[in-house]
Order: sequence, then C-alpha cells, then structure tokens
Amino acid sequence: MANPKIGALVVGQSPRPEIEAEIHALAGGSIDLDLRGALDGLSRQEIDALTPESAADTLFTRLPNGDGVRISKRRVVEHGTAKLEALAAAGYDVTLVMCTGDFPDWMGRFRVIFPSRTMNAMVKACLPEGKLGVFTPLAEQCPKSEARWRAAGYDAKVVALSPNAGEDEIREAAATLRDHRSELLVLDCMSYTRTTKKIAREVAGAPAILAVSTAVRTVLELAT
Repeated sequence: MANPKIGALVVGQSPRPEIEAEIHALAGGSIDLDLRGALDGLSRQEIDALTPESAADTLFTRLPNGDGVRISKRRVVEHGTAKLEALAAAGYDVTLVMCTGDFPDWMGRFRVIFPSRTMNAMVKACLPEGKLGVFTPLAEQCPKSEARWRAAGYDAKVVALSPNAGEDEIREAAATLRDHRSELLVLDCMSYTRTTKKIAREVAGAPAILAVSTAVRTVLELAT
C-alpha cells in the first residue's frame, strides 16, 4: 500500500527540517510529505521588508537558517495564495496550513486543514472550561490571544515564548503558568516542539496540547 501523500504550507520558507522531523516522528515516517513555503523565492531582504502593520497583522515564523522573524500576515496571504492553490490542486490526500492563525481569505476558499480549528476543538474537548495557560511567540500577540480564549469561556493567561527559546526561558515562562494554576497548557504555534512541551508540562504541572501534534494527527486520521 502506498504511503499517504500530504501537502503542507508554512507561512515562511522551506525547507523546514525541524517541522518535517516533527511530522515524520508523529507519522512514524510512513508518509510522503511535500512541504512548501508561502515566501519561497523571496530574498532575505524582501522578507525583512514584510513589516507587520499592527499586532493583529503580526506572525512569527522561523526561517530555514533558524532565525525567528516577525512578518505581515496580510503579505503572507498575498504571497502564499498561489502556493496554496498549487498544493490544494496537486491531488494530495490532505493538505495542511502550518500556522495556528486565522486566515479568512483562505478558509472560505480552500478545503485544507487549518491548525487553529483542530487545536481549538481539542482544547474544548479536553477542558470545556477552567484555567487555561497559553504560550504564544510574541508579546504583541498576547492581548488578542487572551481575549480570544476568554471569549471562549476560559480563565486564560497568555505568556510570550519564542519557539527559539532555550530551556531556561521555557522554564521561566512555564513557571508563570504554574503560578496561574493552569489546568491545561496550549502551545499555540506550529514552531513549538515536543521538547518545549515536555519542559512546560514538567514545570507548570499540567497536561499540554501541542499545535503541530493536533494538526498532524488530524491529517493522519484523514489520510490513512
């Protein structure tokens, strides 16, 4: 039996070996993965020029060289639509957008998996209400994230944690959520890894949901 064929679009550039490694580890290596970037073909100078216009327009992405950058969500959609069109038309079993943000311009147009939906559904299934601790990459994203989770019925505390953070920074951020007595942790970015999750769970003393895991497991359920 042929391996399932999965398409994936990151909001930055490909290749993303650490993301591919996470996907293959979750899948047990039994998939054919075509991962592309919304900003593929742009120079570093062109990427640096994609300046966010506001906190709501701000996305974090890790570039192939490991640098973490802030970029404009609007410009990601502008550059990435043709890339997503090509992936969606390629005939893969399932296609996945590798970002937990909301993309109204894409969500009504493409039949692909959006991690914001899979993550939100799993959070609600695991903790219908209560104290929620959330990690998000950038400080400017915290107020919007906190408002969104509170509107969903949670006593939510959101802390900024770069996906490029070292262990000491992860422990410091997780300690804040331990003080909040969070009942469930949410790692709300596709660039967080199982290592980040493990440290956060240990320090905060609560189970954790990793965005990339929820999305990939959903894709595997559909594709296998």
